[in-house]
Amino acid sequence: MFVASGTMANQLALRLNTQPGDEALMETGAHVFGKEAGAAAALSGVTCRLIEGRQGIFTAQDFLGALRPLDIHHSPTRLVCVENTHNVGGGSVWPLATLAELSAAVRSRGLKLHMDGARLWNASIASGIPERAYIELCDSVAVCFSKGLGAPVGSALAGPTEFIDRGRRLRKMLGGGMRQAGLLAAGALYALRHHRERLAEDHANAKALAAGLSEIPGIELEASEIETNIVRFRAPGRDSRKVAKALADRGVLVLDTGPDAIRAVTHLMISPNDVRMAVRIVEEVMRSA
Repeated sequence: MFVASGTMANQLALRLNTQPGDEALMETGAHVFGKEAGAAAALSGVTCRLIEGRQGIFTAQDFLGALRPLDIHHSPTRLVCVENTHNVGGGSVWPLATLAELSAAVRSRGLKLHMDGARLWNASIASGIPERAYIELCDSVAVCFSKGLGAPVGSALAGPTEFIDRGRRLRKMLGGGMRQAGLLAAGALYALRHHRERLAEDHANAKALAAGLSEIPGIELEASEIETNIVRFRAPGRDSRKVAKALADRGVLVLDTGPDAIRAVTHLMISPNDVRMAVRIVEEVMRSA
């Protein structure tokens, strides 16, 4: 089901898999919880309870440890959400074995598993594992065409036929019943057919960027942890908003994500030469007063 955004796809999945008053479990940095404007509570009446993971990834044991006994004082847990790759985790890829163990544990408890796969294509290219192998472990998946693939607009929600049939009505309720959406869908199809394999170039550029940044005095970054196209680094003692503004003034666009934290993302408009220029500009900004 084609939708306007990844947020719409994720929130439709929450609404379709839960009832008001239910609980969804997810990692502390999940986009569904922290970056979707409180939609889970506002649109579905769902409580989000968080599991502390490692680079956005948690295990079956973490999930089982978070479950509470059935009790009228507790919101009943109905849904578990995972994010692959994990944005706040630095573009980390879920190990397939870890996801399989989690899926088995979730289903053994009669719960549903949703994947926020906004960057699922990146996970597949980085790991060499087909997307199908990841999503067959889940009950629903959201994917995005307008990030690494470079389409102008659009995401999709996938799941069983009955699930999607119900979702079409909810999409209409949320204002997502777009007219003449074929033009947008065509861009998404073109991106899938022509831009998917080249995501490996973004990953190589991100690793080169991380390696260069890690050598700059005042930058904290573990370059060996970069798996895909997201580079998160810290500039302790510096105001990340001012650093981001100084970089933007020099033509390097990054996102300040905390008091001294910054995120950079490589994409199809970024070349290896751009990466080298960006590293040089960051070094100059860091040297400035």
